[in-house]
Amino acid sequence: MLEPSRKKKGEPASDAAPAPVSGRAWLMLALATVGFAVNFWAWALLSPLGPRFKDSLELSSFEQSLLVAVPVVVGSLGRVPVGALTDRFGGRVMFPLVSAVTIVPVLYLGLAGHSSLPALLVGGFFLGIGGTAFAVGVPFVSAWFPPRRRGLAIGVFGMGMGGTAISALTTVKLVDARGMANPFLITAAVLAVYAVVAALVLRDAPGRAVPTEPLARRLAATCRLGITWQASALYAVAFGGYVAFSVYLPTYLKTGYGLTQADAANRMAGFVLLAVAMRPAGGWLSDRIGAVRVLAGALTVVFAGALVQSATPPLAPTGTVAFLAMAAALGAGSGAVFALVALLAPAEQVGSVTGIVGAAGGLGGFLPPLVMGSLYGAYGSYAIGLVLLGLVAAAALAFTGTGVRSAVTRRSHRVAQPQLR
Repeated sequence: MLEPSRKKKGEPASDAAPAPVSGRAWLMLALATVGFAVNFWAWALLSPLGPRFKDSLELSSFEQSLLVAVPVVVGSLGRVPVGALTDRFGGRVMFPLVSAVTIVPVLYLGLAGHSSLPALLVGGFFLGIGGTAFAVGVPFVSAWFPPRRRGLAIGVFGMGMGGTAISALTTVKLVDARGMANPFLITAAVLAVYAVVAALVLRDAPGRAVPTEPLARRLAATCRLGITWQASALYAVAFGGYVAFSVYLPTYLKTGYGLTQADAANRMAGFVLLAVAMRPAGGWLSDRIGAVRVLAGALTVVFAGALVQSATPPLAPTGTVAFLAMAAALGAGSGAVFALVALLAPAEQVGSVTGIVGAAGGLGGFLPPLVMGSLYGAYGSYAIGLVLLGLVAAAALAFTGTGVRSAVTRRSHRVAQPQLR
């Protein structure tokens, strides 16, 4: 007699019947999203000030790129252990902890660490801790929602990356109004308030899967999962592209188009806000038409936009349209990657997978500013860097249509296949 197949241990349960979502789950999602935004606000404090530090400290293009990239790489690599620790201890512990620890480098940079490049690099290194909040939120949110709602839920959580827009819109204005320490002191105060609220209100989902194996063994097992590396490659392009533009776009616009620092920061904020808005849309669409289709469409747009912008067209309207199209595509693509993780990753390893995938995304954002700065210093043009972005997007598109599509198809066949009783 035939019966529907039972899921094997460790197999995702995304095809289970939809379950109702409680009001508490939505509250936890809201608090996690705010925490993500506040920590990303802190993480991005140095980016809008890059042109100012370049002038005041007489930095080269490469040194300026290094300054804004250091928090990115530290926040990226730090997601690996933080994601694994979240699997073990839960978001209730890790969100307040990460927020509280990030206060230290924020205060250091605002009060003493902005007078020289070495001091800024030290402060930027520890500022990277704020970027690890992403690896706390994805497993925390995922555990609160049923499989068929996780794409949307994780996409909504991903809107917290709009914290970089808060930094872009406020940092320069606050420095001009009340001095260098002002934005750092305000951000530290907000982090402190959030850490207290999170400690009092956040709760982990009932029945959350808690691993018992040692950290090293869990990370080794995560590295053996195909979804870990498939999602890492795609996130390095999608979220990495977003991060790269969010930290380097003010410099690009100031150098390439002669915009003022404030105008460049405002335009970067517009790029960020559109990408943020499209992230839950990417997750929502993935729940309905599939993550592979969403990723394929997003990567096609990035490829076309990068090639158009490589010719340095007039900013109005062609350049603006190209950048906004890439922003929308990168946001939707980032949401689709984690819909893919929610579909294919075992529930008890979502945090570990998220840590590695998040690290890949951050590292994807670390390299382009360095490449762009080096190429501009050598050739006086950003064209080659944008062509390289287009080629990387094309390669990711080909990979999505082959290896990733095959993995999703194999998973669907395993779930649908009946077995003999």
